[in-house]
Amino acid sequence: MKTKMKLLASLKIWVIIYPSITLFLALFGEQLSALPLYQRTFLLTICLVPWIVFAGVPLVDRVIRALSTTKTEA
Repeated sequence: MKTKMKLLASLKIWVIIYPSITLFLALFGEQLSALPLYQRTFLLTICLVPWIVFAGVPLVDRVIRALSTTKTEA
């Protein structure tokens, strides 16, 4: 059961991280390309980690809860 929960948590985080990083780089990648890698990585993580922790994962949790509630009601 623990493995299933860890897999689900990993998938939820990935569902947020992948599009977030893609969008961030699409919007700011050209401007950030002039910076050294460690600075680009710092800026990427300082922006996206709070988004993922405080908004992204809770949003996915709400969507999953809404979908599972809909399925059980049907």
